[in-house]
Amino acid sequence: MDLHSPLKKFFGFNKFKGLQEEVITSIVNNHNTFVIMPTGGGKSLCYQLPALMAEGTAIVVSPLIALMKNQVDAIRGISEQHGVAHVLNSSLNKTDVAQVKADIASGITKLLYVAPESLIKEEYVTFLRTQKISFVAIDEAHCISEWGHDFRPEYRNLKHIISAIDSVPVICLTATATEKVQEDILKTLGITDANRFKASFNRANLFYEVRPKTKEVDKDIIRFVKQREGKSGIIYCLSRKKVEEVAQILQVNGIKAVPYHAGLDAKTRVRHQDMFLMEDCDVVVATIAFGMGIDKPDVRFVIHHDIPKSLESYYQETGRAGRDDGEGYCLAFYAYKDIEKLEKFMASKPVAEQEIGHALLQEVVGYAETSMNRRKYLLHYFGEDFDAINGDGADMDDNSRNPKKKHEAKDNVVKLLKVVKETLQKYKSKDVVNTIIGKENALLTSHKTHLQPYFGIGKDRFAPYWMALIRQVLVVHFIKKEIEQYGVVKLTKEGENYIQNPTSFMMTEDHSYNAENDNAIITNAKTSAGVADERLVKILKSLRKKVAIKQGIPPFAIFQDPSLEDMALKYPITLAELATVHGVGEGKARKFGKDFVKLISEYVDENDVLRPDDLIVKSTGVNSGLKLFVIQNTDKKLPLEDISKSKGLEMKELIKEMEVIIFSGTKLNIDYAIDDLLDEEQQEEIYEYFMEAETDDIEEALNEFDGDYDEDELRLMRIKFFNEVGN
Repeated sequence: MDLHSPLKKFFGFNKFKGLQEEVITSIVNNHNTFVIMPTGGGKSLCYQLPALMAEGTAIVVSPLIALMKNQVDAIRGISEQHGVAHVLNSSLNKTDVAQVKADIASGITKLLYVAPESLIKEEYVTFLRTQKISFVAIDEAHCISEWGHDFRPEYRNLKHIISAIDSVPVICLTATATEKVQEDILKTLGITDANRFKASFNRANLFYEVRPKTKEVDKDIIRFVKQREGKSGIIYCLSRKKVEEVAQILQVNGIKAVPYHAGLDAKTRVRHQDMFLMEDCDVVVATIAFGMGIDKPDVRFVIHHDIPKSLESYYQETGRAGRDDGEGYCLAFYAYKDIEKLEKFMASKPVAEQEIGHALLQEVVGYAETSMNRRKYLLHYFGEDFDAINGDGADMDDNSRNPKKKHEAKDNVVKLLKVVKETLQKYKSKDVVNTIIGKENALLTSHKTHLQPYFGIGKDRFAPYWMALIRQVLVVHFIKKEIEQYGVVKLTKEGENYIQNPTSFMMTEDHSYNAENDNAIITNAKTSAGVADERLVKILKSLRKKVAIKQGIPPFAIFQDPSLEDMALKYPITLAELATVHGVGEGKARKFGKDFVKLISEYVDENDVLRPDDLIVKSTGVNSGLKLFVIQNTDKKLPLEDISKSKGLEMKELIKEMEVIIFSGTKLNIDYAIDDLLDEEQQEEIYEYFMEAETDDIEEALNEFDGDYDEDELRLMRIKFFNEVGN
């Protein structure tokens, strides 16, 4: 059968893309069909064209209203009959439903988009049973499998519902599915005889990059987006709250951005989606609710503010970039803390579900921390080989362009595995690390671990080094995290073997990032003054030292290093401009700023510096109410626990808020709270430490006091110290 003339007639294309023609032939010949085709590969045409050609109505099961609306509009655009495509879901009133039924009965409707929840309704099943159905297409079929990244229980019933309507061919389509997921889908639907089609997963035009996620992540994103002014992008976050925060901070920094998540009412979601499609905004900040089936070909970048729960999710979300085969930049920010947060959420779920979740997360960690070609890693996960030297798009990732440094860590791996074994495999990662670096705590003391010969065996390295090594050893399966006892580290058979026969283990070091790297990778991007002026930083440091000597306080109590670097990026020449610099604020600018702005002003004149005006990251003001609340209630000497509880904050979060206040130069007297925690002698000891220390880094203070004080106590004392000497 010639499929080219209907293709030309309905869609205006002269030729098919990839596997489309073979898939459509299978459907037209009434075979059960299973299609795995990456996002952007033209999946929807695989069922739209045969539906338009066939007698009767094709039912398309789809999980999202937004996706249905998008596709129905597109099909109506190629037909004179408005009723050629319809949606049947909870958004319709009785009159709408009657119209849909009439169009199906009269043979006008070729495609009926239905949510699985609607298909369960008895009245719809009864009606559809009496109609001519051509076939059933199940889009986003990975939702059927509990091993899939977006499992939906209502999808498991589809087999029974379809057989209740008619025995028609079933067509499943998904953009991502590992072998395990594929088998699960086919078995659940009872179509193991299906013709299977799998397109290559390689999207050669996409550039993959993973950066360490730091406190500066918002600034990094703003800089990245501003370098692509006028280009469309999606930023994914895991929580609704984070979506709102990021959208707001982009807006106040002059970027046309809108939020999108399931907590917004349907009207707002549709409006924001349309704004993105119609280019009334450049960036959508969204949870994963956004993007399934959004057919926008010119999305130029996809940013993951939070690392996703599985590589399937990651692949599918990044796949929304560059669907027109043009530029597509996929940037993910990764912090292991985010992984731990996701693991904690899982703790309440049934063990079987936890096992699946942990296995999927481990693959994400492996991808984020790998030093190999990222495209090769991804494609291997989906069961596809890739030539990392000559393959299509072989150099389109950060690891290929900028290889990570490695060093031999064989001896340290042996030390680590032996400590896991000697502590009887009872500890979580953190306590394994505490044992290795010789840091006592109540748990280790109660087990008498601090008296063992291996205690402190790796104290020549800091805790973050050992944490990173644990993660890399997890990825190669020398150890595993126990599901039943949440997070406890156990040795595997491979780990046991390694202790007996150690071989070379090259540990990967993180890339170090600044805006220079950004520009090195982005071709044709507008360059931006993204790197601090090193010469000016040096001059500012020597001025800071002079002022510190004069005031009799440590240099960091005046301005911290990140503040000096930010000054050397923004060149503030007035106190008002200085107050916008990272970690400064009005109080500090007034107290110490005069000499600094004078020096910068002279430096700018002498060196003909062109000052940037677009990199000042304004805060959203979201926290100004909280700031005031904290100041007022510490003035009233309310217990810190009460202040944190009344705002739903953890103590650590409250301390962080207080640090922001104090580091920006506002006074905050919390002596009353510290007096309840520490006696006079203890306070004096910590105070003297900060007075003489070269840095106010809490990690170093923790190492110095070696478990005498916990992190919260040291951070509170640092606030007191800054309050007295710095503000």
